[in-house]
Amino acid sequence: MNKLFSAITAFVFLSVLSLNVFSQDESPVQLGADVMSRYIWRGVSLGGSSPSIQPWLKYNMSSKDSSHVLTVGAWGAYTFSETSNQEVDLYFTYTYKSVISFTVTDYFFPEYYDTKARSRYFNYDKDSTCHVFEGIISFNGTEKIPFTLLFAMNFYGNDARKINDDGSSDKIFMTKYVELGYKKNIKGVDFNAFVGAALDKPNKDRGELGFYGNKTSGIINLGVKVSKSIQISDKYALPVQASIITNPEAENIFMVFGISF
Repeated sequence: MNKLFSAITAFVFLSVLSLNVFSQDESPVQLGADVMSRYIWRGVSLGGSSPSIQPWLKYNMSSKDSSHVLTVGAWGAYTFSETSNQEVDLYFTYTYKSVISFTVTDYFFPEYYDTKARSRYFNYDKDSTCHVFEGIISFNGTEKIPFTLLFAMNFYGNDARKINDDGSSDKIFMTKYVELGYKKNIKGVDFNAFVGAALDKPNKDRGELGFYGNKTSGIINLGVKVSKSIQISDKYALPVQASIITNPEAENIFMVFGISF
């Protein structure tokens, strides 16, 4: 049943992406890739010690007045490091008037570097799957309110697990994360400051560890991102970005640079 459900889901996703690609004057399909010096996600280094290539593909469907937008997308991350996981994610996002968004993401890791074991994509068993399903609700800010707010929670799959008194695994944490951001454009440069926190507190005495590698609840993602487009020619501008990211809980800091195509 799991394999049949997975196959149907993948077929529907690919079919939606292929709809009307060539039937409209302006294609609803967008694709590209980011090349990042490091892959840092919510204050956690997932890309090891090498640059990360992050391709993406999405299909946008919107109402006539663009107040309702549904996006179906795929995103990946690949590095050359032997101490990193590869990643392929599928997601669905509904956005209302560019202000409120609801997202469901299926995170999947094809291969784990620590075991070099290949994950089975169509395995959705709650105790052995390598998928992690997450729900997000976010406020995207407005011109008058330049703040963003995001709440994310894992609700199924390979989340961190609680540990019983006898050392056996218990139910998943349903890991929760919240992030507050401030955005401002200064003379053509986009400025974004952010602070994010893991809300779950693992029990150290039982050997529990949080989904983000955190040993306790608290701030794990604090930093600033600056991005702009460098004009290469009359018709083309190259988007670039730089971030400084700290993880107070892990006592770590990262400097990241990226370009987009």
